[in-house]
Amino acid sequence: MSISDFSIVQTTIGRFHHFHLARQLERFNLLSAIFTGYPLSKLRDETGIPIEKIHSFPWVQMPYMARGRIKLDRWNWLNREWAWQAHQTLDLYVSKHVKEFTTLIALSGSGLVSGLKAQRLGGYYICDRGSSHIRYQDEILREEHTRWNVPYKGIDPRVIDKEEAEYESANYITVPSEFVRQSFIEQRVSPDKVRKISYGARLDRFHPISKPKPDEFRILFVGSVSFRKGFLDLLQAFNDFKHPNKKLVVIGSVSSNIIPFIEKYSIDQVTFIGKIPNKELPRYYSESHVFVLPSIEEGLAMVMGEALACGCPVIATENAGVSDLLQDGREGFIVPIRQPQAITDKLQLLSDCPDLREKLSKNALKRVKQLGGWDCYGDQWFKFLQTF
Repeated sequence: MSISDFSIVQTTIGRFHHFHLARQLERFNLLSAIFTGYPLSKLRDETGIPIEKIHSFPWVQMPYMARGRIKLDRWNWLNREWAWQAHQTLDLYVSKHVKEFTTLIALSGSGLVSGLKAQRLGGYYICDRGSSHIRYQDEILREEHTRWNVPYKGIDPRVIDKEEAEYESANYITVPSEFVRQSFIEQRVSPDKVRKISYGARLDRFHPISKPKPDEFRILFVGSVSFRKGFLDLLQAFNDFKHPNKKLVVIGSVSSNIIPFIEKYSIDQVTFIGKIPNKELPRYYSESHVFVLPSIEEGLAMVMGEALACGCPVIATENAGVSDLLQDGREGFIVPIRQPQAITDKLQLLSDCPDLREKLSKNALKRVKQLGGWDCYGDQWFKFLQTF
């Protein structure tokens, strides 16, 4: 089949990396439509995609996103059912609009019905998974909650069953990192079915705009403050790290179940900023000496690429997908999960050796140029689609 014959429909419950993918598909004149649970009012800054190709089905997802503001997020059973219905209704909605030969690229959890419909019409179904295999994810998060003696309800069994059915049904599964690819292989998914296409970074937005202050050592964390992100390991590492003027800046929402644990630590030198617009992040990356992400599990955290693009060295775990972005000891450091002492050691090394930190910063900028931005991500997708 010629690539010119492709008509591609995307499905994504939220934004994630899928609107970057949509822009790239549009660049190659391949995008037919992108369906999302996001309301159009929140997509006004998504340039590069013709508005007529963006189809919003926000009726379940939008109130789910707003449940905290209307005080409906305190019941776990409601959150679980709401999330399930948001994905299910979007999947059914898209399936009704798939009426001819197409290739459907659907974020996992929202593509089973529509993907099978595309296949029945002679097309292809690609399941795009942004995190580790869902069963692997459920198991490792259960381990982490047990580690901290925190109740864990687990991922909705309906979601696990649906995602595994998607993995089985899809022609291909696309993943962003080697860590995620290996999690699928461990779960006995054929390696030939799993294709790795790593994310890019917005190089037009993320670049150095200032420098860290020489009279302090600033550490940055960006992400949800949660057990999944390994935040308590960072907090322990920060407490053990010795520096006369150390600071930890935390950007992101704080999960309620981790707050009692945070309160056990000394946090006088920790600043919790909360969520901020993405466009404000370059200043924080540029003013930080190091970015730390000790995640227990995820796909490929885009914040790491953003930090590198601003010349900020990265300390992260393999389970954050970091090995697809940097080489250990060259642009930053790769540390094992659940080992705060390893983070402390790297922080101490960077603070004691400012020349090394500067070298890693320069290497980070070079590395990002080698990796390329989202255009490189699009080029990988185009190359992959040509193999059909």
